Amino acid sequence: MNQSFMVPSFKLESGRVLPELALAYETYGQLAPDGRNAILVTHGFTGNHFAASAPTPDMPFAGWWSGLVGAGKAIDTDRYFVVSSNMLGSSYGSTAPASTNPKTGKPYGPDFPDITLTDIVGAQKLLLDSLGVRHLVAVAGPSFGGYQAFQWAVSYPLFMTGVVPVVTAPKGSGGEAAVKVLQDRFAADPSWNGGWHYDRGGIFATLVQHRVETLERYGQNEALARTIPDPAVRAARLRQLAETWARQFDPNSMITLRKAAVRYDAERDFSRIRAKVLYVLSRTDKLFPPSIAPAVVDKLQRAGVGALYFQIDTELGHSASGPEWAKWAPVLKDFLAKLEQ
Repeated sequence: MNQSFMVPSFKLESGRVLPELALAYETYGQLAPDGRNAILVTHGFTGNHFAASAPTPDMPFAGWWSGLVGAGKAIDTDRYFVVSSNMLGSSYGSTAPASTNPKTGKPYGPDFPDITLTDIVGAQKLLLDSLGVRHLVAVAGPSFGGYQAFQWAVSYPLFMTGVVPVVTAPKGSGGEAAVKVLQDRFAADPSWNGGWHYDRGGIFATLVQHRVETLERYGQNEALARTIPDPAVRAARLRQLAETWARQFDPNSMITLRKAAVRYDAERDFSRIRAKVLYVLSRTDKLFPPSIAPAVVDKLQRAGVGALYFQIDTELGHSASGPEWAKWAPVLKDFLAKLEQ
């Protein structure tokens, strides 16, 4: 069930203070009396916190990790209390650029303060504290969710036993140039208005095109091909997915989260990690190719971190961790079981 956590103020790493912090989240399973059977699941860049939700009219698909999270599954909700948190800065119910700025009564828009991965996991720590979670078995998530998993390991090294960063890396890439590419693309839309697009009907067509390209790069076309053999029907379905997302996601959130991503670097703090790491990549991922794995694992091990690596053998690229759950669920289940020994 979709829920919301709120605190009256939240100080950011920059020193700025958000006058109100809201985080949307879902939970599955029951928290043990000692508060130590929890797993935090973290989502991707433009994703949501509906990790194991049943389909609804607004979200007509099962949760993105529904093959992994549930009763008897790798992340077993008969055993674990699972918290799936929306990110600070995201567009699915958490404080973000589209949220109302109490000082103006209008959306923050481009005035929303810059945030960091440290801020994102710090907000989640407050949420977990409010739920009575005293220790995490693990933090697990794909892509930007993997950034969060690594950041959790360095920000709160004694709060979890393991982390599972999936289709991801321990530091951002692309630099400020990657932010500018996104900003320039949005600025080319006549309704952008310097980011104040809210009263101009938004930049729907630009977002849809951007999302179609992203889904194709993530391997969604290959995933759809398994059930939709006709290329024209598949393209229409891809566009439908893009349109659903574009109606819900604020482009200012994309800029906010992209800035956080390119500035993120957990690798420099590997010596702080006390958790065991299960690092999972996809054989065909173009964003985080398996070629980066040896260096990451070597740096972890040199820092004294117990690190395992697993590669999903798949054609589905960056999007593989959900639809290909069966190919890596046994490894995940075994990793979690050993954390409790």
